[in-house]
Amino acid sequence: MKKIIILFVFLFLSGTVTFAQEGIGLGVILGEPTGVSFKTFVGDRSAVDAAAAWSFSGNASFQFHADYLISPFDMPKPPEIRSTVAFYYGIGGRLKLRESDGRSSRNDDDDILGIRFPAGFSHILRSAPVEFFAEIVPILDIVPDTDADLNAAIGARYYFK
Repeated sequence: MKKIIILFVFLFLSGTVTFAQEGIGLGVILGEPTGVSFKTFVGDRSAVDAAAAWSFSGNASFQFHADYLISPFDMPKPPEIRSTVAFYYGIGGRLKLRESDGRSSRNDDDDILGIRFPAGFSHILRSAPVEFFAEIVPILDIVPDTDADLNAAIGARYYFK
């Protein structure tokens, strides 16, 4: 089951690249989790982002997540300033692969599958293809048990055309 889910995540990510309009962003995400971040635009106000990252809360674990993001409006700005700051929200999923320490109960070693609800701000520099972002992500874990979690992170990406 774990191999099927990982294969699905990689196929999903590779399929999004063909829809990129603004290039592919690759960078880092720092916080909970911490790792490598990817983003590509699939419309004027929508994007797909993903990460392969390490989670340090509770048991050490490796996390894959992918989100569909929507920027519903441009931020208010004076007409002479062309800002690139945008609010976004979305929905996605995560797979958290937990590391067994041999001392934990069975439930502490189970892998976790959850639904993500990210919201944040991003800023793409006008002088360079670099994006900075900050987000908070409530999560509803559904496998192996129903539980709530919260991720928060900051990060940066460089866009390749």
